This record gives sequence, structure tokens and C-alpha cells, in this order.
Amino acid sequence: MKRASGLVAPLLGLGLALSLPCSGATDCGSFGQAEHLAFAPVARTRWLAPRICQPGPLDPLYGTVRRFLSVVQLNSFPSELVKALLNEPSSVKMDQVVRYEAGYVVCAVIAGLYLLAVPTTGLCFCCCRCRRRCGGRVKTEHKALACERGTLMAFLLLTTLVLLVGMVCAFITNQHTHRQTGPSVEAVPETLLSLRGLVSDVPKELQAVAEQFSLPQERVSKELDGVGESLGNTIHSQLKSTVYLVLASVHSLGQGLQDSMDHLRILNATSVELQEGQQRLEPPLQAHRDRLRTLLQESGCHGDCKGALSQADALELGADFSQVPPVNDVLHRLKGVPEANFSSMVQEENNTFNNLPLLVAVQTTSVVKDLKKALVEQPEGVKMLAQGFPGSEAASHWSQALEKLDQYSRPYLQKVQQYEMYRWIVGCVLCSTVLLVVICNLLGLSLGIWGLSAREDPSHSEIKGEAGARFLMVGVAFSFLFAAPLILLVFATFLVGGNVQTLVCQNLENGELYKFADTPGNLPPSMNLSHLLGLKKNVSVLQAYRQCKAGAALWEVLQLNDSYDLDRHLNIRQYTHRLQQELQNFKVDVKDLDLLSPTAHRDLEALQGSGLEKIHYSDFLVQIQKPVVKTDMEQLAQELEGLAQAQNNSLLEQQLKDEAKGLRKLYQEKVVPQQSLVAKLNLSVRALESFAPKLQVETSDVLGNVTHLKGKLPTWASHILRNASECFLNREMGYFSQYVAWVREEVTQHIATCQPLSGALDNGRVILCDMMADPWNAFWFCLGWCTFFLIPSIIFAVKTSKYFRPIRKRLSSTSSEETQLFHIPRVTSLKL
Repeated sequence: MKRASGLVAPLLGLGLALSLPCSGATDCGSFGQAEHLAFAPVARTRWLAPRICQPGPLDPLYGTVRRFLSVVQLNSFPSELVKALLNEPSSVKMDQVVRYEAGYVVCAVIAGLYLLAVPTTGLCFCCCRCRRRCGGRVKTEHKALACERGTLMAFLLLTTLVLLVGMVCAFITNQHTHRQTGPSVEAVPETLLSLRGLVSDVPKELQAVAEQFSLPQERVSKELDGVGESLGNTIHSQLKSTVYLVLASVHSLGQGLQDSMDHLRILNATSVELQEGQQRLEPPLQAHRDRLRTLLQESGCHGDCKGALSQADALELGADFSQVPPVNDVLHRLKGVPEANFSSMVQEENNTFNNLPLLVAVQTTSVVKDLKKALVEQPEGVKMLAQGFPGSEAASHWSQALEKLDQYSRPYLQKVQQYEMYRWIVGCVLCSTVLLVVICNLLGLSLGIWGLSAREDPSHSEIKGEAGARFLMVGVAFSFLFAAPLILLVFATFLVGGNVQTLVCQNLENGELYKFADTPGNLPPSMNLSHLLGLKKNVSVLQAYRQCKAGAALWEVLQLNDSYDLDRHLNIRQYTHRLQQELQNFKVDVKDLDLLSPTAHRDLEALQGSGLEKIHYSDFLVQIQKPVVKTDMEQLAQELEGLAQAQNNSLLEQQLKDEAKGLRKLYQEKVVPQQSLVAKLNLSVRALESFAPKLQVETSDVLGNVTHLKGKLPTWASHILRNASECFLNREMGYFSQYVAWVREEVTQHIATCQPLSGALDNGRVILCDMMADPWNAFWFCLGWCTFFLIPSIIFAVKTSKYFRPIRKRLSSTSSEETQLFHIPRVTSLKL
């Protein structure tokens, strides 16, 4: 106990120095970093399936047509002409259009010449045939006849094969164009629906982003339910080392006080008993001493009577306890001490301190309610997140416009399919006319060759050769008859398809159209993307297309940093400032923690002023160190018994024995109890002498520490509460910071991914150029090929037909058959 009491004061000082909260340090403890919040993604996956035109066997033909069109149209993209056409259509002059369309004008002149020349030639040929001046027969036989005939047949066959190939390609491309029209038309509503979804979903997604502000709100509200107890635990954990140390020192001091009072009472009672015992012991000692002197001085005493006499002379009191200092005054000052039960008091204070979390939770209930009321409100910027987004007002108009466009386009798309059916039928019919020409040529050649091979037989008939010639002439008639509609269809489809390829497709592929759209002033304001969206900065269409194709969001594509202040909408400082103000209302009252009750305080003050340390404990030790009786009464009794045995005088012998017996009895009855009391007194004196001074110092330290701690405890508790509140605020603000960061990433990187825009452009190019323009242009190219090869077909068919008719050595015109058109007269004599 002495050692423990001596260590309490320095340990308490060290504990106070180490455990008191530092003003500059903040230990957040349980209020650490905010946990991760899982926000639900709101960006919808919009992906317009790309249309891909697979490579096919017609690709070389498409490439040939493109090269031909590049030769026809040598001019670059007419940016100035298109600019004038879009902005001031009345300022466009016809000569500008003609200069740009010079290649097509040349082709139009050629088609016009063809349209005039071929039917006119056919009409003339018909008139000549009526007069039997064209398409007749070979009139004389000569050596080069077989060579000429073979050459003409070869050229006619070659021309027919070329017509056949062109006709087959025209049939295929016509059918391919017809087959691609349906999917191409169906792709328009799909594309419009995707674009409408892109436009209409942006406000919904932004609204969904704003609604997820409830996630950090709910998390903060949930953590507010236990914030009072958490704050109390934080205060308790940071103060417990100091408070427990002080309470431990109080408990130890109370134990020391109790021990001191016990020893002091023992000291006082033992001193009184010793003094009374000495008063009772002194008369019998004196009586024994006197009688022994008389006996041992007799002349008849035998033995060492002188030695025994010297011990008998010392038979008197050794210690004089009447000389010890009185302790009555100290006891009087400590009367009733300890009045307090220090163990119960410390246990009660420990319980009070351990209930601090519940106490703080009760005291912060009203503040938590106010915080929850303030938490329910949503920041104004977050509310207006969707309404303030650029183009949000135009989004509904665009969505309605796209919906109307979808509705209005459906009838026209049906008409497109209907007209395409008509075009397909016309194309098939005209291709069939070419097929008729090819069939006539092939039949004519076959029958003619068959007729020629049969001329070796004298009994043969000229019907086969005549039929072959007639088939050739029918083919010629079909060629003249359908040349005009063929050239008209070819030129009409060529003019449309060629301009689509050279003006649109070619410039889409090389980016000239995007460059034209990006050049300021080229597009009217009604078509300017930045103007339509209300952006402060012009947006490059080409760059926007590339970014959309890469999957970028509208935020990056439209460069909305200059048009939309996202930071202003995500500024929740006013919101968090209000929460911070409410958190500053957290207060804690620790007045119920007394640490030292008034009775215990009075006990310690009484001990401090009792003078316990001023008692002269050395005076007690001086008397304690002296024997109760100066001589050893047991030893003296033994010597007296020995002397009694050596005596001759029986009376003296008996008297000495009686004295020895009386000394032993006196020793046991009086001296031994006195010695026990001296040992008891020695223990208490030495205990009080050892820790009485330290007890006074410890009492002063404990009273000072308790007074200091009780005065500083509210300040420290408030300081810890403020730091813990800041930690809690930082933790809760971490949830809102996560929301702000998530919104920033969602808006700038995920919401409104504009791939449908680039997908619509790519699909439009694929549909218009690859799926429609290429087979369309290949159709007129093949049909035009066949149309122009009708001319050599006509020439070679007319020339060849003469060799299939019979050869007359002399012309006879008496037959009436010669007057008939395409009538081949009978042969009277033949010689090949």
C-alpha cells in the first residue's frame, strides 16, 4: 500500500500530460472515411446497329461505275453553289449549275443525239425496207463472201454476247436495287426512333441522376440515428484514461486515508494501554526487587549471590511511555474521518462516466431532429439539373419533330416502295426488250448458220436461212422501237444516281460535306447545330461525328463546359453549410460527473489539516526500542532457582523459589502483554512515519487534480465534441462528394452517348450509297451499255441478214413477193 500510494501522484501527473486532448490534433476514431455508395447507372444503352454492305461479286462493276462517274464529274464539291442555294436560292444562276454539271450536260447531249438519231435512223430504215433498198440479199457470189459473212457473224455474235452480259447485269442490279429498297425504307423509322430516344431520354436521365441525391441523404439520415451515442463514445474514449486515472488516485487515497486512521487509532489506544500497564507493573517490580535485595544480602546465602543481586537491582521499568507525544489533537481533527465511502463513491463516478454516451445521445436528440429536417431538402442546383441542361427546352420540340417526321414519312416511304415497284417493272420490261433483241439475234444466227450448212444439199429448203434473216430483222425492229424509252430511262436514272454518287456519296467519303458544314456562314442559322442547341461555341460537325462514333457523350461532343455550368448545379455548399451550422449546436453537459463527493472532499481537507505528518514518531521509536523491564526476568528466575538448590538453609531456599515463581508469574501476566502492545505500537508508528508525509503530498495532488479536471472537463468535452462533429461532418460530406463526383462522371461521360447520331450518318451513307446508289448506278450503266450496243447490233444484224437469204445470179423482180416488206424471194438457182 505504501508503494502504491507513492506512485499515484507521479502517474497521475504523467497521465494528465499524455492523455489530455490536444487542440491541434483531431482523432476521428469511428468517424473515419465515408463508405462507398453504389449509385445505380442511369445512362441507357443506345446502340444503333450498324448496317454493313457485305462484299459481293458486283463490287468490280460498282467500282467501274464510280470511276466512270469520276470521269463524268471532274469538278470538286461546289461549296459556293451549295452555300448560295441554302442561304439565297434566288441568287443561284443557271450558268453556275451548268458549269458544275458540265459532264452531265455532255452526257445529256449524247443522250439527246441518240434519242434523235436512232429513232430517225429506224424510221429511215423502215422506209428503205418498204422500197426494198435496205436489208436485201447478196446478189453475186465472190471469193470473199465466206470471209465477210464469217466476220459479220462473229461481230454480231460478239455484240449479242455483250448485250447478253449487259442485260443479265441490268436484270441483277435492277433486282438488287428492288431488294434493297425494302430494308432501306424500314431503316428510316428505326433510325428516327433511335434519334428520338436519344433526344427524349436525356432529360429523363438527368432527372434520374438528380433523384439519386436521396441515396446520400438516406445514408446520412441513417448515420444520424446513432450519432449522439457515437459522439459520446468518442468523448468517453478520449477522456477515460484521464478520468480513470484520477478516480484510481482518489480510490487509492481513500484507502490510504482509511489505513492511516486505523494506525493512528491503534497508536493512540496502544500508548494509553502501555502507560496504564506500566503503572500496574511498576509496584510489583519494586516489591520483588526489595525482597530479593534482602534475601541475596544475607550472610548465609551460598552461590553467586552477588551476580543475582546485580540483576535484581535492574528489576525496574525500561521504557517510559508517558514520555511519548500525545496524538489526541490529531485524532480530534480527524474525528469522523473518513465520513465518505471512497470505494462506493469511485464506483458511482465510474458508472456515471461510463454512461456518458447515453447522456450525450439524450442531449443531442433535438439537434438530430433539426438535422434530419434540414437533410430532407434537396439543393436547388440539383433540382434544376435537368432543366438547365443545354437544349433541354429544344429536346421536347426535337422529340415532337422527330415523331411527326416519323408519322409523316411513313406514307411517303410507302409511296417510295410503290414507285420503286413501278421502276422495277419498267426496268424489267426494258431489260426484257434487250433480251428480245438478244434472243432474236441468237435465233437468227442459229437458223442462219443452220441454213448455210444445209445449202450443200441440193434438196434443201431456204426456209431456215430465211427465218434466220427474219429473226435478225425483228431484232433490229425491236432495237429501233425501244431505243427511245431505253435511253430516256438510262439518262433519268443516270442523272439522279450519278449526282447522288458524285455530289453526296463521294463527298461524304472524303469528308468534304463535313468540312462544308464546319465552315462558318455556309449553313443558314436554322441548320446550324450550335445555334439550334443554344451553344456559345461552334461545334465541328466532323469532330462531333468522329467523337460520337467513338462512343463519346454529348457533353464532350458539344463542348458543354462553356454553355452549361455543371459546377454551379452541383454546388451544395449552402446545403452543407446549413448542416454544419446545425452540427455546431451539439453540446454536452458533464456536470453530473463530480469525481469527488463533498464528504470525500471534507475528509481529504481534514486529513490535509490534521497535522498527521507532524507527529514526532521518533519519540515513540525511542521508547519502543527500550525493553519493558531492564533485566531479563526469565533468566533471573532461573538463577534464583539455581541459588535455591545451593542453599543449606531451607527457609532461604524456599524463599528464593517463591521469588522465582513470582517473577515468572509477573512476567507472564504483566510483561508479555506489554511486549505485545509495544510490537503493535511499533508497527503502527513505523507505518505512519513511512507514508504520512507522502499521504499529505498525495492528498494535495489529488485535490488539485480533481479541482483542475473538474474545471477543465466541460472544456475538453466540448473540444472533443467539436472535433468529433467536424469528423462526422467530413464523413457525411464525403457521401455528398461521392454523389457530386458520380454526377460529374455520369453527365460528362455516360449520359446521352451520341453513337446513334454517327450510326445514323453511317447507316444513311451505307443505305444511300452502298445499298441504293451503287446498284442503281450499276443498273443504268448496264442498261446504257446495252442501249449503246444496240447500234452495232443493228448494223451487224442488217449486214449479216443478207448472207442468210438466197443468192441470186440475176435479179428477178417479177415476183410479187419483192414488194412485201421483209419478204425474201424464192431461190431459182444457188451456188455457194
